[in-house]
Amino acid sequence: MDITIIPLANLAVAFVPVLLVIGVMFAWSLQAGDGLIAIARMLLQLLLIGYLLNWVFAAESSVVVLSVLSLMMLIASWIALRPLTSSGAADFVRVVIALGTCGCMTLMLITSLVLQVEPWYAPRQIIPLGGMIFASAMNTISIAAERFESEFSRGTALQEARRLAYQAALIPLLNSLLAVGLVSLPGMMTGQILAGVEPLIAARYQIVVMCMLTGASGLSAALYLLLAARHKITNQWL
Repeated sequence: MDITIIPLANLAVAFVPVLLVIGVMFAWSLQAGDGLIAIARMLLQLLLIGYLLNWVFAAESSVVVLSVLSLMMLIASWIALRPLTSSGAADFVRVVIALGTCGCMTLMLITSLVLQVEPWYAPRQIIPLGGMIFASAMNTISIAAERFESEFSRGTALQEARRLAYQAALIPLLNSLLAVGLVSLPGMMTGQILAGVEPLIAARYQIVVMCMLTGASGLSAALYLLLAARHKITNQWL
């Protein structure tokens, strides 16, 4: 089965529900401008990454692939700190360490031992999987960081604040595990089925993805909370 190329006119129709959301935001005196900026950024970023990936895939260079992954990791670490009312260089370093260590470890495990990608830097496999890992870990760390700071600022004991933060951070991950296959067919599985892959084969790949995201995200949040809690005790960067 060939993938249908979406005409630009049809693509424009996909924006209708999103614009309706912007309309609701405007009617309810919310920051509709932020929504419009987010849509514009999404459109621009995806178009740019499309052109960039064409070049990266053609280059097939380990240096290029590692550079792209490093940039993705740094951007994800920066975005993860958005919920914090105040954050500095030390917070950013802790996120980079947590996300980079656990995310890269999981990526290497999946690509080398599960998918057995050859060569190890194959951009068509490494970059999309790395992006999925970093994005998921970013969201999990973000929830953990915000909840930890909130609990600690209210006077909650350090260990309890860390426990509550980790519990909150795991909620989206555990919900996705419970819902997959019953409530939702995730993006990778849906894409493979639309491309004509047998559902059972697509399910195997989705199992790998769910384990990959849950492991990388959960471990990244745990490492971040360990570093953040240690900082509260020692008042050192790490």
